Amino acid sequence: MASRLVIHDDSAFPAPNEVYNWKIYILAICASMGSAMFGYDSGFIGGAITLPSFVSRFGLGTSSSEQSAALSANIISTFQAGCFFGAIFMSFLAEKYGRKFPLIACGVVFNVGTIVQVASTGSLGMIYAGRALTGLGVGAATLVVPQYISECSPPAIRGRLVGIFETSVQFSQIIGFWINYGVNENISSTSDTQWRIPFALQLAPGTLLIVLMLLQPESPRWLIKTGDTDKAIRVLGQIRCLTQDDGYIAWEVGAIKQQLHDESELGATRPLGAKLKEILQRGNRIRLILGMSIMMLQNLSGINALNYYSPKIFKSIGFSGTSVGLLATGVFGIVKAMTTLIFMCFGIDTLGRRKPLLIGSIGAIIAMFYLGAYSKVSGSFQHTVVQDGGAYVAIVMIYIFAVFYALSWNGIPWVFCAEIFPTGIRSLCLLFTTCTQWLGQFIIVYSTPYMMTNITYGTFFFFGSFLVVGALVIFFFMPETKGLSLEEMSVLFNVKGLAITQRKKADEIIASQRVAENVADLKDETEYSNVEGV
Repeated sequence: MASRLVIHDDSAFPAPNEVYNWKIYILAICASMGSAMFGYDSGFIGGAITLPSFVSRFGLGTSSSEQSAALSANIISTFQAGCFFGAIFMSFLAEKYGRKFPLIACGVVFNVGTIVQVASTGSLGMIYAGRALTGLGVGAATLVVPQYISECSPPAIRGRLVGIFETSVQFSQIIGFWINYGVNENISSTSDTQWRIPFALQLAPGTLLIVLMLLQPESPRWLIKTGDTDKAIRVLGQIRCLTQDDGYIAWEVGAIKQQLHDESELGATRPLGAKLKEILQRGNRIRLILGMSIMMLQNLSGINALNYYSPKIFKSIGFSGTSVGLLATGVFGIVKAMTTLIFMCFGIDTLGRRKPLLIGSIGAIIAMFYLGAYSKVSGSFQHTVVQDGGAYVAIVMIYIFAVFYALSWNGIPWVFCAEIFPTGIRSLCLLFTTCTQWLGQFIIVYSTPYMMTNITYGTFFFFGSFLVVGALVIFFFMPETKGLSLEEMSVLFNVKGLAITQRKKADEIIASQRVAENVADLKDETEYSNVEGV
């Protein structure tokens, strides 16, 4: 009952208490092993390639600063390139084969890539090949996981459940950060075991995804879309803890069928060209542009620079030494993960999407501009600085950035994109937004080493400026989506005007539609009663 108090169900057919059960949370956790693959990679790789054993084995110690930047960029960004193409391949597989078994395939591909990396005995080519394969698996998984969770979720806790995707990323990042610290402290720097352990532990989330998804059902929305309504009803009854003939199950099935029918009339079931034509319709076009913009702006906030290159960034503000950098990075991961967990559990379905993004942007902007100003004034990129008050404030600002980023740009873009698109074109739209995410990551992780070498403190000002742009985009163009069913998003995004008034107008339209539906239902019941009386 206590958990029920924090759930605000404003959908057309408020769900019974049984719907908010442990099964739907377990489903989200199992699927989120796909995002754990991504989180562990982003947590471990930046530190792993600075481990003395890795530097020695792959001959990175004799490189100039420019060559070192190039090698770091190549090793890390190869993964993002794989992710980009993995998302493209998965878009077709998910439409034909559903969500469950393609996710299992993602785990298999990821594990193969891990084995290739661990088997390397000094060949950077094997590292590149293995990272490309793990990227294929992760890119494909990040396309499907939010979609799968969203399609299985009740509207009132959809944000919380899709948020498990991002929470899993954060906690697996922590593991990656601290594994590097542990092997650096406890395993000899002359042993290949030091770098192989962090690389080999990628097998853990990949294997968990394979095993756990075998125990989960297919997406009920995809089943209805492919004509298997009976199985969809069984799945919904199972994950909602309701009988198959319950009225809420009938309402969900009816709502999905109605939207699919409406989209079919508009050409959503036609070939790719027809779907692209539907995407160009005003309401859908706006959604896609906004989704892609938010995904790109998420990367331009600077978070992936901190995730992948945090040891170097801590060094740039005066804290040197492999252990010191890895320790500070591990604490950064804990701060970000705990804030994400708290927000996704208690904030996103209460505060919504829009308000946290605006608040988080302001805090992150202050932190990023301080880091730029401190680096310029202290000259920390040119020489080792005294660890004075300004340096310690800079460290605090990194953690402040982590907190404000975690309650805003960290998970909300994924939640927002997973919930706003119509069922008939959701996979295609998510392909565009997910590819934008990975393209943005590729650009940032490839360019950050060069930016830190050549424009130094300007790197922080660059990211801070794009946070300002992101805040403006959210304020003027992103409406609140909290509490709306997936089928009601079309009403919201067909309302004209700026974001600040869109939701209010949409709520009025939805309320009038519900009144009309209730009147129609009452009329039907009255006519039926009259016939029965006759």
